[in-house]
Amino acid sequence: MAGEDCKISAEPDPGRRHLTFTSVTSITTSTPMAANAPIGVFDSGVGGLSVLRHIRACLPQEALLYFSDAQFAPYGGRPERQIEERALAIGALLAAYPVKALVVACNTATAAAIAALRRAYPALIVVGVEPGLKPAAASSVTRVVGVMATEATLASTRFAHLRETLSAATGVTFLPMACPGLALRIEQDQMHLPESLALLRRCVVPLLEQGADTLVLGCTHYPFVQEQIAAIAREQVPRNVTIIDTGAAVARQLASQLDRHGLLRRQSAPSIDGLTSGSAADLERAFKRLLGLTVRVVQTGI
Repeated sequence: MAGEDCKISAEPDPGRRHLTFTSVTSITTSTPMAANAPIGVFDSGVGGLSVLRHIRACLPQEALLYFSDAQFAPYGGRPERQIEERALAIGALLAAYPVKALVVACNTATAAAIAALRRAYPALIVVGVEPGLKPAAASSVTRVVGVMATEATLASTRFAHLRETLSAATGVTFLPMACPGLALRIEQDQMHLPESLALLRRCVVPLLEQGADTLVLGCTHYPFVQEQIAAIAREQVPRNVTIIDTGAAVARQLASQLDRHGLLRRQSAPSIDGLTSGSAADLERAFKRLLGLTVRVVQTGI
């Protein structure tokens, strides 16, 4: 049954079906989408697991297939065209299983490639991750919002349009803060190191000093250091600071789209399987470390 936050129900049946991994070269894309097909979720690395945990909570009856493009992580400093090419390659891999929906669980990939993915797969539900500027504007009292993100996300046309539109409509000032290297340190489980904490402070403190009372986590890696961000804010300013993680909103949008297309899973057969372009062992450890889950991961050749 769908999670309570989604307000969408599916009648459960007992049973569980595990995905069978097959070489992408031997799969055809002609198999029609079905309600019992998995939901594909991908990111440059482990950041998308912050979105996957919201999807799992919202849609507990669904099978999930997660792809980590660890061999090419991080995406943040790469050219848009290269990110788009990788996203299309991953989309082809996941569509070949086939999946019934594709979640681009990466702000940088959403900004660079979601339009291309929707053109390539017009019959497929494709949901991206947008920086939470709209809810941030609604919650801010000081009318100043800090946006922590990768360089590529902040430089994208998609982000610039959203920022300009909302600033004009609400009068809120959005302060972009590129955080180069932060996603990689989270990816590599280095946030306990003094230099990593110093990097995080350099991303957060200037925004607070400029009056931001709301911080947008514009990279799916960043929710994994949300508690550390909150601790820095408490040390730095007396006012309450709101931190926006859009993972729950993505899960709700996905649930709504599946319901609209009659693709909610009617059998309660939840499962999570992993794919990666990098080390299968590394992604298995990340599932355990970040989500407390034991997940089988297969390394791909793309």
